[in-house]
Amino acid sequence: MKNLRLALLFFVLLILQTANAQVLNFKIIETSDLHGAIYPFDFINNKPAKASMAQIYTYVKQERDNNQQHVILLDAGDLLQGQPPVYYYNFEETAVPHLMAEVMNYMKYDAGAVGNHDIETGHNVYDKFKNDLNFPWLAANAVNTESGKPYFEPYTIITKNGVKIAVIGLITPGIPMWLPEKIWAGIQWEDMIESAEKWLKIVRDEENPDLIIGLFHSGIDHTYGGVNKNTYKNENAAQLVAEQVPGFDVVFVGHDHAGWNKFVKDETGKEVLILGPRGYASTAAAANIKMTFNESSGKWEKNISGEIIDVSIFKADEEFINKFTAPFELVKNYVSKEIGEFTETISSRESVFGASSFSDLINKIQMELTGAEISFTAPLSFDAKISKGKVYVRDMFNLYKFENYLYTMELSGQEIKDYLEYSYSNWFNQMNDENDHLLNFKKDDNGKIDLENSKARFITPAYNFDCAAGINYTVDVSKIAGGRITISGMSDGKEFNLNKKYNVAINSYRGNGGGGHLTKGAGISKQELSGRILNSTDKDLRFYMMKWIEEHKLVTPQLFGNWKVIPEDWWLKGKKKDYQLIFGNK
Repeated sequence: MKNLRLALLFFVLLILQTANAQVLNFKIIETSDLHGAIYPFDFINNKPAKASMAQIYTYVKQERDNNQQHVILLDAGDLLQGQPPVYYYNFEETAVPHLMAEVMNYMKYDAGAVGNHDIETGHNVYDKFKNDLNFPWLAANAVNTESGKPYFEPYTIITKNGVKIAVIGLITPGIPMWLPEKIWAGIQWEDMIESAEKWLKIVRDEENPDLIIGLFHSGIDHTYGGVNKNTYKNENAAQLVAEQVPGFDVVFVGHDHAGWNKFVKDETGKEVLILGPRGYASTAAAANIKMTFNESSGKWEKNISGEIIDVSIFKADEEFINKFTAPFELVKNYVSKEIGEFTETISSRESVFGASSFSDLINKIQMELTGAEISFTAPLSFDAKISKGKVYVRDMFNLYKFENYLYTMELSGQEIKDYLEYSYSNWFNQMNDENDHLLNFKKDDNGKIDLENSKARFITPAYNFDCAAGINYTVDVSKIAGGRITISGMSDGKEFNLNKKYNVAINSYRGNGGGGHLTKGAGISKQELSGRILNSTDKDLRFYMMKWIEEHKLVTPQLFGNWKVIPEDWWLKGKKKDYQLIFGNK
């Protein structure tokens, strides 16, 4: 009987202790790769958009109204490139605080990480933007070359109800591969794993946080671009950090627009949640964290789960829309400015399968702007169209998606051929017969096309499908990669010589080694690339394309006909098959 009483007493005390245990709930919401999607309106295509920051704010307010949880709002970068509102405040309306900064301050973000497309805007833009923000903008591995200290803040501490939450920010270190040095002068980009190890130790020693969050502008697929987990300064090292640097509770990611919600184990066997939304405000990611204080150990016990939120189900917040109506009208008037007229409709869809008037127009403009003999370009927008008729500023964001500069580079004939061999080896499949696929799709272990959300994926994005103008050539898809290109001569009738040096028009992403066409393809070392640049525009290529169209007023896009895929009957049937696979009946 005595033992029974003692057991009952112990049970009651246990219940009382549990009831009195401190329990706190956190919801950490992440956005990433917003690319200027502030409003529920697509300024480029002049129509309503399904998702926007205005709708994300509705969701955030809903979660903040729940007094049973603490809400933290984070962003993982790539804010300042994409939709025209950010372009306008990057380069046109620069005397006032940046619109994106004003929006994020209004939404009360707690912290953000810097993205590579934010750096793309140049020092004048991102330095000012950093100062316009009311919250820390993080990138621990972006190091000031003069001071040796982080150029941006490396981490921040957020305290809620006595709980210390450390947020460590990292950025993909691939920036020197994509952007001209003048854009990021004075910054060195460290390996993400090394930087995470360094700053995690500092944060633990100096801050003693209860929860450690990674906020990384970097993707998950560490094999992207033909590299592996041991590749130094891997572009997509977010999961590698989670696995190889013990201590993180949640790692928020971005950059790849893929959408992630999964657990991985670090080297100690601890589970780490990896979360990341898709791009352009289409989804948000949220970590739900229940923290219970263990009196005996003096530590917090954590129960963590993740969710991906479909932003399109929310209505735009009315107060948000009213607050930012004036900038909306300003930008809408800007993109509605007429700059010329096209006599034909052009579509980047055709560029995916072969020669097209879309790519040829870009090459034509690049050659005229630079005076180069040869030009390279790719369909930077996978599925874009500019219709016959009047052309407006908004259309330029379809014609040319990114804020690249335009280079003139010196390349030999052999390097030009090797460049094209590399481009088409990633672009086109080796066809065995007319029934084979034309395009080089990702395949599973069984050799079948690997479908993601019922869609076929290329082994490299379409913005790496470079074609050339100024030379006449064929691409034989019946041959193995590396032996497909036959150049018959210059398009002006002159001889093409493998040993001769040529001036080539090329965008800055490619000119700095992006995609590997010049380094892996043409065999030019990364260190040598800068010495090959003969000239560069001082503003982005889209700006000069706009001026070119304004000057010409009436533009007739034409197919140069300087290159083709052979055997032509195989190409036609492969094109038809793969067009249906990608676009269906649209």
